[in-house]
Amino acid sequence: MSTTRRGLSKRAVLKSLKELPERFDADELIERIVLLQKIEEGLSDAKAGRVLTSLTMKAHIDAKWSK
Repeated sequence: MSTTRRGLSKRAVLKSLKELPERFDADELIERIVLLQKIEEGLSDAKAGRVLTSLTMKAHIDAKWSK
């Protein structure tokens, strides 16, 4: 749904990095950064009004999975 890309704040990435254990896989950090990016995109979409109502979303899901 998102049409614009917003960058992450360094503060958010550093906070997430500090929450990781002393030793971790790079994949764990990458997954956290991707999650942070997706959350930021979702918040941006919501703020811009690019959202669907629960009923509309349910109709989309029902149409796709009721085949």
